Amino acid sequence: MGFKMGIVGLPNVGKSTLFNALTKTASAQAANFPFCTIEPNVGEVGVPDARLEKLAGIAQSKSIIPTRMTFVDIAGLVKGASKGEGLGNQFLANIREVDAIAHVLRCFEDGDVTHVDGRVDPVADADTIETELMLSDLESIEKRRANLVRKLKGNDKEAQQQDRLLAAAQAMLEDGKPARLVEVDADDQKAWTMLQLLTTKPVLYVCNVGESESVDGNAHSAKVAEMAAAQGNSHVIISAQIEEEISQLESEEAQMFLDEMGLEEAGLDRLIRAGYELLHLETYFTVGPKEARAWTIKTGTAAPQAAGVIHGDFEKGFIRAETIAYDDFIACGGESGAKEAGKMRAEGKSYIVKDGDVLHFLFNT
Repeated sequence: MGFKMGIVGLPNVGKSTLFNALTKTASAQAANFPFCTIEPNVGEVGVPDARLEKLAGIAQSKSIIPTRMTFVDIAGLVKGASKGEGLGNQFLANIREVDAIAHVLRCFEDGDVTHVDGRVDPVADADTIETELMLSDLESIEKRRANLVRKLKGNDKEAQQQDRLLAAAQAMLEDGKPARLVEVDADDQKAWTMLQLLTTKPVLYVCNVGESESVDGNAHSAKVAEMAAAQGNSHVIISAQIEEEISQLESEEAQMFLDEMGLEEAGLDRLIRAGYELLHLETYFTVGPKEARAWTIKTGTAAPQAAGVIHGDFEKGFIRAETIAYDDFIACGGESGAKEAGKMRAEGKSYIVKDGDVLHFLFNT
């Protein structure tokens, strides 16, 4: 599995420019006016992972298949979106479909690029977005609880659970806080997820800075970092303009450009890594002469469920997983060397897959 991240923010903060860079396309029209992104642009990218190329080199794999990540560039939000202002209803509906939200915040000064509110204040922008999402959730909760009244009178257990969770979310929102702060028991987790409340989505703040500020950020991004830390959220500093330039270069040229700018890696890598941490994801590999492939799973996934990411039959008929840690695979020069060194383990159904594991599944058909 990959994951889907929605790129959101006020108009003219650099969302579409960042989307173009991340997906290495020009399919999102980046223009200096609100709502140039009307339909959500969707782009799939391979997740960069240097480990995959090393594994493929040792195994002499004919093809390399990275895991995938989907970016959704969603129409710019304005104040009043929860009441349908601008493209509000469409914006809010599109957010429900993503796993996480990347709030792109304008942290650059540029008189040629207008701000919808005529000022540069990323913390206020973030508050505007959060407030609209909270208002939308409150409206949704009130309607849904009203629709549950008849079932509640009939002592419907599912309706009782749903109403209890909605009430907890409503209390949190009425206290001026997002629903993601509600503490949910493990038994309620599935039902909670099914509510699809906007403010339960994990949030990553993306500080879009000028080219000269791409390494250390600026005063604006420092304020965002402080806000994110206080909320328990994450943030990354990216210059969308630089990322778009890098996306048009060949790999060697791109690396030279990054070196000249004093950047260790492209913003895409930082953004994806932050997204993985946000959603508690990790990667395992399958490696052979035909292909070296990366697979994404949730942290804490047991071997049968990890096998099921490849194919449902693998999970149903799971016998065991022949497992080699990534470092052992590299150090031993591949599968044969790892076997000889006693580094290949046979793991059963209770084994929790580790990030970087090289796996071969045995199963009954």
